[in-house]
Amino acid sequence: MAKCLIESSILLIPVLTIAETIGGNARTNIIHQSKNNQMKNHKKILLTLLLIGTLSTYGQNLPSLLTEKNINSTFSILAYDENAKEWGIAVATNNIYVGNSTIYIEPELGAFSVIAETEPKYATQGFENLKKGKSIKQAITEVKNGDSQANYRQVSGIDTKGNVFAFTGKSLKYWNGKASQILGTNYVVMGNQLADEVLSSMSSTFENSKGTLAERLLKSLIAGQNAGGQISGKQSAAVVVKGANNEWYNQIDLRVDNSKNPVEELQTLMNYHYGRIRLNQALYAKREGNLERAKQKLTEAESMLNGWTGMYSKIAGANIAVGNENSAVNWIKKGLAENSNWKTNLPAFYFLRDNLELKSIIKPDSFSVKDWESAIGMLSNLGQELEVIKLAEELIDKNIESSYLNFLIGRSYFYEKETDKAIKHLEKALKMDSENIEAQMLLDKIRIN
Repeated sequence: MAKCLIESSILLIPVLTIAETIGGNARTNIIHQSKNNQMKNHKKILLTLLLIGTLSTYGQNLPSLLTEKNINSTFSILAYDENAKEWGIAVATNNIYVGNSTIYIEPELGAFSVIAETEPKYATQGFENLKKGKSIKQAITEVKNGDSQANYRQVSGIDTKGNVFAFTGKSLKYWNGKASQILGTNYVVMGNQLADEVLSSMSSTFENSKGTLAERLLKSLIAGQNAGGQISGKQSAAVVVKGANNEWYNQIDLRVDNSKNPVEELQTLMNYHYGRIRLNQALYAKREGNLERAKQKLTEAESMLNGWTGMYSKIAGANIAVGNENSAVNWIKKGLAENSNWKTNLPAFYFLRDNLELKSIIKPDSFSVKDWESAIGMLSNLGQELEVIKLAEELIDKNIESSYLNFLIGRSYFYEKETDKAIKHLEKALKMDSENIEAQMLLDKIRIN
């Protein structure tokens, strides 16, 4: 077919050339114009054919370019955890920001994953149908029946009880690779332009994995990628989990919008999410006097938070809290090595100024008032209230003080049950800054009691 188009377009040229020789100026102008138009059409045909030839191996891009449709070759898993009452979706694609248009979740109602040529109506109208008491199959099918381009869609859905339904548009079977879905108990995996074993690997991995819903979803996505993923490559990935009883900080919305290794980077983000939780658990266990659990959770956190330089200060502080000064020093050095701006955290570790590896870089003589506030704040966070009081009083004697520094020393006196001294410094903090809300709140608390 391509050959015929080329030959027929070339034949137009000699015909026009003969016609040009037998007419007047007007006729010549008309023929010239006609020739120019034909030449433009000829170039367009050649360009289109060249485009087809160039993109013939990129199934995702070809229908998108020729039909002007927003087509994505994608694979996803949608699932429900009946114990945690959480709904989640993990998805990956060879296009950018896949999480932006394919994930739709309303806790206690259900979730929809919409891929291939995305159409948000399957979610917005689907949720409305669920609210009316319709089944997940009805919710999706009613939208499909009114969609003239349903043959380009791939949609899955799950309701509040874990019932699932999905369909793969009939046109997707003509794309390169495999397009299908697998429905399981409380989950659906689906995708298009995939290597043969992608969906079966995703399904078996999810069914046999342990952990939170988010962790299981990501394990399934990784299994799909390891089984070959999309035959046209990878560029973005996302995991979103929302729960009926989850506070905002327990909801998960992790996205890698543009990367050569989106699934791997998504794993890093999830490690950071759960690593921060482990770190908080370590600190809580230490406060509760469970040193063994604190050390265990801290070890887990360290392996998961490696690379997040913003957390190194907190990790170092946690190591000090459990008695691991050497580890704390190593994390401080690691932060400095990875980011030169990390040095702004050094004043907080004033108490390590005599450590042989740090004494040359922790320089109290150059501390600003803000630096001293950081130093005293860290001591207080570590429960060293007597050290706070001693250091703060020394600074005040040298006329180094601020509203916040007086608040910190007042709080330490409060913790040490020296109420009169606490009130004195809190009042001084408010005199220096009437908007010091923390000093005001603590002072109100003392006076009420």
